[in-house]
Amino acid sequence: MEPALATRYVFTITAHIAGVTSAGQLGFGERRIIPITGGEVRGREINGKVLGFGADFQIVRPDSSIELEAKYAIETDDGAVIYVENRGIRCGPSELIQKLNRGEAVDPALIYFRTVPRFETGADKYRWLMQSLFVASAARHESRVVIDVHQVL
Repeated sequence: MEPALATRYVFTITAHIAGVTSAGQLGFGERRIIPITGGEVRGREINGKVLGFGADFQIVRPDSSIELEAKYAIETDDGAVIYVENRGIRCGPSELIQKLNRGEAVDPALIYFRTVPRFETGADKYRWLMQSLFVASAARHESRVVIDVHQVL
């Protein structure tokens, strides 16, 4: 019998973002940097805010799919600081990705956007975040990214 794999929803991160800065074409894609300017975290076990620093460092591949690597921090309502490093992939039909890149609305169900967040904290109450793996589904909106985080059981 194979071990079962399951997940449990834990919280949603809504990260507010600013405009895109491009470092240009690298030969294998375009390097883009998107500042993370704040936001909120809501869930059963964690509530707080996204701190107003950090960024999403992206590579836009020639096929329009995007490799993401976001680095930022959240502060819980009880004062703990949690570092977040979130890697992922966003892809979909080229015309829809181009609409997203222009800041236009696209139905999130039409875009594959999955990430693997990793957390670090010295706060005892939240050390369990460093003792599990997490996966997330995400949706890009005009000025924010909404990330639903699930713990792998």
